[in-house]
Amino acid sequence: MPASGPLELWGGVECTVVQIGNGFRNQVEETGHLQRLSDLDAIAGLGIRTLRYPVVWESIAPDHPDICDWSWTDERFSRLRELGIRPIAGLVHHGSGPRYTSLIDPEFPNLLARHAERVAERYPWVDMFTPVNEPLTTARFSGLYGHWHPHGRDYATFLRCLVTECRATVLAMRAIRRITPHAQLVQTEDMGKVFSTPHLSYQADLENQRRWLSLDLLFGRVDRSHPWHEICLRHGIKEEELDFFLEGDGAPDIIGINHYPTSERYLDEATDRYPECFHGGNHLHPLNGATRIDHYADVEALRMDIPSEELGFKARLAEVWDRYRHPIAVTEAHHGSTREEQVRWLMEVWQGVQELRETGHDIRAVTIWSLLGAVDWNSLLVARNGFYEPGAFDIRGPNPRRTAIGRAAESLARTGTFEHPVLDQRGWWRRDGRHYHPPARKVAASAPASRPILIAGATGTLGRAFARLCDQRGLDCVLLTRGEMDITDPTSVDAALARHRPWAVINAAGYVRVSDAARERDLCFKANAAGAEAVAQACARLGLPVVAFSSDRVFDGSLGRPYLENDPVCPACVYGESKAEAERRVAGIHPEALVIRTSAFFGPWDKANFVYQVLSDLEAGRTIKPSAGVVSPTYVPDLVHAVLDLLGDGEHGVWHLANQGMTSWSELAERVAAEAGFSWRAGPRAVEEIPRMTALSSERGLIMPSFESAVSRYFSECQVDWKAQRFLDAAE
Repeated sequence: MPASGPLELWGGVECTVVQIGNGFRNQVEETGHLQRLSDLDAIAGLGIRTLRYPVVWESIAPDHPDICDWSWTDERFSRLRELGIRPIAGLVHHGSGPRYTSLIDPEFPNLLARHAERVAERYPWVDMFTPVNEPLTTARFSGLYGHWHPHGRDYATFLRCLVTECRATVLAMRAIRRITPHAQLVQTEDMGKVFSTPHLSYQADLENQRRWLSLDLLFGRVDRSHPWHEICLRHGIKEEELDFFLEGDGAPDIIGINHYPTSERYLDEATDRYPECFHGGNHLHPLNGATRIDHYADVEALRMDIPSEELGFKARLAEVWDRYRHPIAVTEAHHGSTREEQVRWLMEVWQGVQELRETGHDIRAVTIWSLLGAVDWNSLLVARNGFYEPGAFDIRGPNPRRTAIGRAAESLARTGTFEHPVLDQRGWWRRDGRHYHPPARKVAASAPASRPILIAGATGTLGRAFARLCDQRGLDCVLLTRGEMDITDPTSVDAALARHRPWAVINAAGYVRVSDAARERDLCFKANAAGAEAVAQACARLGLPVVAFSSDRVFDGSLGRPYLENDPVCPACVYGESKAEAERRVAGIHPEALVIRTSAFFGPWDKANFVYQVLSDLEAGRTIKPSAGVVSPTYVPDLVHAVLDLLGDGEHGVWHLANQGMTSWSELAERVAAEAGFSWRAGPRAVEEIPRMTALSSERGLIMPSFESAVSRYFSECQVDWKAQRFLDAAE
């Protein structure tokens, strides 16, 4: 029978507090939610009425179990109640407790139970709890792989951590139910699966048995016949510790399943077929002296030749249901990728769950995780790079800004459906070209999308870059030459839109020569102002999103600081005047247009940029004479990705997009030379006036990386190997 009641949309706030070495990382702090009570109102605005939310032990009682600070959670839980949001209270999220305990401390379960009891007493209206998030995953990362405290790398530590977490969960729920008898346990766990070559099937079998261990313990299934019972005893877990769970009162009321594109793995002993970062093996933690020791690659199963129906959320949820026949919720659905891939992942999960519900699987909800994004999860929090992944909101501005995921969330919460042109194409995990090796079976071709992005400017740097990266991101596009769409001719623009029927238009065409010569003024204004106006007018009539490009040259450089979006334009050249006029006309005709001001392009796929010219001059032994002025260099791939994300988010108005930071042209030339291995330094400059500063910053959001990182990436992505010895020799 189909599941009763509509599928619910839940939300979650990334709230990991994890100890690494002697330090702690707190994602509530790093995403800024610690200081923003208003985030809860924004979440409520999406229509979400159930929220995974922290009452994290490490934050409330960091120094002593009896010294608690409830001020932050009191304010937040009061606001949640006012908003009508039902919290699922999380007590430990990937953590090992405060400094006075750990996952290998015998007192950890009793200490957590005391914290749980206090939470229940303080918030008696809260009736859903996750005492320990993902105990198996946390035990692996803390006790087997050494990433997090206590940094174990053996099965004895792994199993000790896991049994500690599961015992703590049982004791915490007993304590909570003494206060709130009807309280529900929502037990989350990452659910993946391991595939392998025949040679490594023994290892895959072991890991596929292990993936159930936390839930099997809580359901009271690890009896003497369980395949891991003997393994636990062999590695120091006592019989009575396992018997503790047999009563089964730790069984979850709702099984919360988390699953990511990286959750499913493939093991292959042919390591030379895969990047070195995937090489590993089982030599660090054999289960006993007789265990076979192998070196192998551990890669994403989604990139291997495995039938698609055996992979993904739907297959894993069906396995959970078949094993436990117990209510399920998807408690994390997130993909740290481009915006359209995030939307495709969410919708694939939502639709797959709907299909399972129709066949009798009791799945209650899908949870968007994390609503406010996450920081440095691409390194499992081990590195502090500040790498941010947006969620339903992007927090890189003065206030969290709703993204395409946020728009999807609101639609799903209110109507159960969401439609967007990017869903015409399947996610990368379903597209041909994703495999490490050509598959034996051909991937079914996607139906051609009827709604492409139309890009004007086929001969320019930007137009070609958009076409290249749209193809990489699975965004159907049409790149038009002037002959196919002359932006200065409204009739030509109308005809092109009627012919291609796009869902959005990116106007990357225009006149880029910046001479002030009077004979070029009319040409410049015709292309940059009248052309932008014609495209915007046609899009406004059809209700289409449009992207127009402006420049830092709309400013004269006299302000003495980087320019922000609301600074008044003050062009000092014909090119800048034409762009300022274009901005005025576009805003007047199409208020929903997205206008991008940017600066000083350089990119890996063309020669028309300053960085390429510097390197060419160095290679040829020519004198380098950088211009005066301070700018914000803009790496074209970063710019294109940021624009496509903003377009998907439905953004409009003026945005400044340049790589973060500023530099003089001379300093940029020195940096480029040093990065390439050339020995060149700028000579002393004559005394002159303070150079013009047309650097850009943003008051709407700093969403692009630093220009220093962009310069480094240029050399790994450039089609010319400037570090080749022949270039270095020529420069000497």
